[in-house]
Amino acid sequence: MSAEQIVRLMNEEDLAVNRALQVAEIPIARAAERVAEAYAAGGRIIYVGAGTSGRVATMDAAEMPPTFGIDSDRFVSVIAGGNAAGVTAVEDAEDSVGSGIAALNQLPLSSRDVVIGIAASGTTPFVVSAVEHAGRIGCWTCGIANNRGTPLLEVVSHPILLDTGPEVLTGSTRLKAGTSQKMVLNRISTIAMVLSGKVIENLMVDVKASNAKLKDRCVRILRELAPVTHDEALELLEQNSWNVRRALDAVGMASRR
Repeated sequence: MSAEQIVRLMNEEDLAVNRALQVAEIPIARAAERVAEAYAAGGRIIYVGAGTSGRVATMDAAEMPPTFGIDSDRFVSVIAGGNAAGVTAVEDAEDSVGSGIAALNQLPLSSRDVVIGIAASGTTPFVVSAVEHAGRIGCWTCGIANNRGTPLLEVVSHPILLDTGPEVLTGSTRLKAGTSQKMVLNRISTIAMVLSGKVIENLMVDVKASNAKLKDRCVRILRELAPVTHDEALELLEQNSWNVRRALDAVGMASRR
């Protein structure tokens, strides 16, 4: 096949990702609600994965603090092979049953926490053993897998099947399976933060202004929510440590919170 033909084939195959997420809309929504409840109760959301699934989970967890202004320990990822596996494949780490349990015990777990296991095959020992252990402790557990009738979906409180079908490259789950996992975690974490009041309208009012681009975004958010000029918004934000919510309070827009 030519490069163009392969692109076309992959585009056609990726349509299965959206179809799978549409089929799973209700279980995804229920998972987001439970994550929001856990967050409100002071619990953590702990992702457990290996390989591509672990790296996808690590990415989602890492993006939560700057996007929604939350503490870095509220969304946590546990990946087979440890932090190094986030950038370098450690393929044999996923076969260890005890390592997943040990990694959760190091946190340590509380019954207020939510544990979400992600594994395309649904059979990864590291992930299955970890979520099963979390369930015994009393955590609400969720499993995300791309194969039906697999152990991960059977041992969790709440299974989410993403039936994306065979990969263009047989067994290469970094393709459709990985894409679907990234999309479902986006939905769960974003919806949970919306339900938790971390968003006004569709604006990230708790975004951390850690660079020039994000400071400019804070100015635009404040101007959209309050009747202020660019210079007034800039001054208000500088006076309030670049906290959009406090700036809104300063101009009497507390009702928008």
